[in-house]
Amino acid sequence: MHEFSRKIKGLDSVLHAYQGRFFMNMSPTAIFLAYADWACHFINSPEKQVETLDSLINGLVKLSRDIYAGQETKGQNGTDPRFSSYGWQRFPFSVTYKTYLAAEYFLNHIMSNVNGVTPHHEEMVCFITRQMLQAMAPSNVIMTNPDILELTLGTRGQNLVQGSMNFIDDCSRLAQGKKPAGTETFQPGVNVAVTPGTVVFKNRLIELIRYAPSTDIVYAEPVLIVPAWIMKYYILDLSEHNSLVRFLVDQGHTVFMISWKNPGAEERDLGMVDYLKLGVIEAVNAVSAMIPGQQIHSVGYCLGGTLLAIAVAYLEGRGDACMKTMTLLAAQTDFTDAGELTLFIDDSQVAWLEDLMNSQNYLKTDQMAGAFRLLRANELIWADIINTYLRGERTPVSDLMAWNADATRMPYTMHSEYLRSLFLQNDLFEGRYRVEGVPVALSNIHVPVFLVATRKDHVAPWLSVYKFYLPSDAASVTFVLTSGGHNAGIISEPGHPGRSYQIACRKEGETYMDPKTFEETTPVNKGSWWIPWQMWLAEHSGAKILPPGYQTDPQKMIPAPGEYVLEK
Repeated sequence: MHEFSRKIKGLDSVLHAYQGRFFMNMSPTAIFLAYADWACHFINSPEKQVETLDSLINGLVKLSRDIYAGQETKGQNGTDPRFSSYGWQRFPFSVTYKTYLAAEYFLNHIMSNVNGVTPHHEEMVCFITRQMLQAMAPSNVIMTNPDILELTLGTRGQNLVQGSMNFIDDCSRLAQGKKPAGTETFQPGVNVAVTPGTVVFKNRLIELIRYAPSTDIVYAEPVLIVPAWIMKYYILDLSEHNSLVRFLVDQGHTVFMISWKNPGAEERDLGMVDYLKLGVIEAVNAVSAMIPGQQIHSVGYCLGGTLLAIAVAYLEGRGDACMKTMTLLAAQTDFTDAGELTLFIDDSQVAWLEDLMNSQNYLKTDQMAGAFRLLRANELIWADIINTYLRGERTPVSDLMAWNADATRMPYTMHSEYLRSLFLQNDLFEGRYRVEGVPVALSNIHVPVFLVATRKDHVAPWLSVYKFYLPSDAASVTFVLTSGGHNAGIISEPGHPGRSYQIACRKEGETYMDPKTFEETTPVNKGSWWIPWQMWLAEHSGAKILPPGYQTDPQKMIPAPGEYVLEK
């Protein structure tokens, strides 16, 4: 029996790898349990059944009246943008889309608010049902989409010919492991990630880039940026006009940036402590060695912000006062309200994902990207399919879109530890997180903190980011809520049209302000949050000095953007 067990070892990993192709990289067991939970409680709830029947009858009556009267049918969130053009108001398309929206509303009503169903399971069944409904929308089919029919007749089918060519090209790129069409026009070191600098430190996990000064004098304290390792660092150094790095350098700051290695199979056993020590801690030590006697302005973005919070709490907990301030950009320290990503995270799904990663040594880039795309399927999947394959048009690729397609892999051990310890168990926020046996508490952080959240964030919801206030014992916490989403809200350069933000500061000992009060009472400012942040950095900096020299052999330094960012 022991020999038989040895022979089938690893079967789970192979099985789950194949299952992932058919279940949107979600655990089929988790999906089954969610629908079973819903079904059992629905069957045992006559009140919900009667309510559902009443909703169906009222919906059919309202739909009949709307169709007869020619009125627009509104879903839960108002008129659906998929059916906003004039063509959808003509018969028979008006009947088609109104019937679809009524069915969509009815099914969402059935799946939600069933007494006794766990909130996580309710979110899952609503999400999966929504994905299936969105796939069946009449806007996705040529014969039921009036705009596509009109375009096809007008071009004599040339849009479908071009769309077919686009489809073949995309399939070819996918099979060859190439990036999406149009992204090749943006290349790090050529037209993105072009702020002058050099790699001044390198180990098996990071390259540390030091950017060249662009002013005659600079602030004495350096800025160290820790980006997320799920993507390449250069979201913070995109094009010249929207580079956060260039903005800081032009304001007189000496900026260092961590560039993470794109891990392969040989890095599968790197864990969270490796990312902490080989990543943040060694970068801090390198910066301190090159600019001795100065504290550091630390900045962390997304996952990099979570890791930075751990690092600062760890360093201050052992009495290391190397940090001057800490800035967290769209970064969570509490994961109980971690947004729609929690749909993909529970014990069943993490165990299944661990088996999947074990067979691959890492989480592939397309597997992670697919989860993010599903959260906004109408915008990121179906609208793109309609435009690219039915209209035959390619959406122009921007620098941010090209960066978004340049993802990195996630090592098996690190991602497993991250999901279990932070997402599932919330160890960091609840004081159970340990680094080599030593507890790490957020209350150890006493430096001034600048906290940035974005209003439309699906990855790090602003209400979750705001929770940093609760365990904080920082000298002061300045919170900014800016317009935009997880990425676009952070890349909010001065002069960007339509940007706005709210900002408030709470000092140590002052009364806590709940997020609703903050939102309702804090004035809205037009423009970029970069400007008040830079002013905050300046207020917490000393006098300006001549740019410090390099204490590294110039012959051994690699020009920015370095080598790790170019790894595929």
